[in-house]
Amino acid sequence: MAENLETGQIRLDKWLWHARFFRSRSIASTVCKARKVRVDGTIAAKASVTVRTGQVLTFPQGPHIRVVKILALGTRRGPATEAQALYDDLSPIEAQKEALKEERKTAVAVREAGSGRPTKADRRATDKLMAKGEER
Repeated sequence: MAENLETGQIRLDKWLWHARFFRSRSIASTVCKARKVRVDGTIAAKASVTVRTGQVLTFPQGPHIRVVKILALGTRRGPATEAQALYDDLSPIEAQKEALKEERKTAVAVREAGSGRPTKADRRATDKLMAKGEER
């Protein structure tokens, strides 16, 4: 299938693959078919949706949500430096990693009494109680 590079359009899955967001074009296509990619805020239901320069894509990549603006379409899947010239990252992963790290620092595990498996302290208290009952 010939791309419409003259008109400034390319398939969504092919662009995601060219820009090296996904390891293979079939993975990019699967993400598109799963309706996880948004083009300018609208859910892309198919991998064959055409995209143009200036559009904003939102999609998951691992544990992160990527928001990128298309700067160029690209003609091949080249090296990473060439791929990074195809888009402008509006939500850098580094900022998301820092936010996740800060969230983990402040997170405290809270368990309601009597729910789930007993903790080590609960087990010791139970053992102590059982030992007192045996002495009588």
